[in-house]
Amino acid sequence: QVQLVESGGGLVQAGGSLRLSCAASGRTFSSYAMGWFRQPPGKDREFVASIDWSGSNTYYKDSVKGRFTISRDNAKNTMYLQMNSLKPDDTAVYYCTASSLYRAVLPTTGNEYNHWGQGTQVTVSS
Repeated sequence: QVQLVESGGGLVQAGGSLRLSCAASGRTFSSYAMGWFRQPPGKDREFVASIDWSGSNTYYKDSVKGRFTISRDNAKNTMYLQMNSLKPDDTAVYYCTASSLYRAVLPTTGNEYNHWGQGTQVTVSS
């Protein structure tokens, strides 16, 4: 069983930066593909980024490419999302997620992941 806990959310002005962290428990963390999703207010949850088990391969939602960077440190059982040049449209609850179904594949839909964190709020003011 993997438990995921996000941290690092908060309020930031447009153009600012935040780094989200996702701490995972469980010895099999390093074998899972992982990702970040977000749910803007009043909207459906959407994919943001994914990373394979090794951290060598990543995939991003088009609107965050060049601004967000997903990474992981398997020795620390932690995944990160560095968010730069934040925009008001990035305002959402951000969720960390892990998939025991995939290792090298980069899942992009919610039903491909089977472990979820509780979420952390990111608010970007204009």
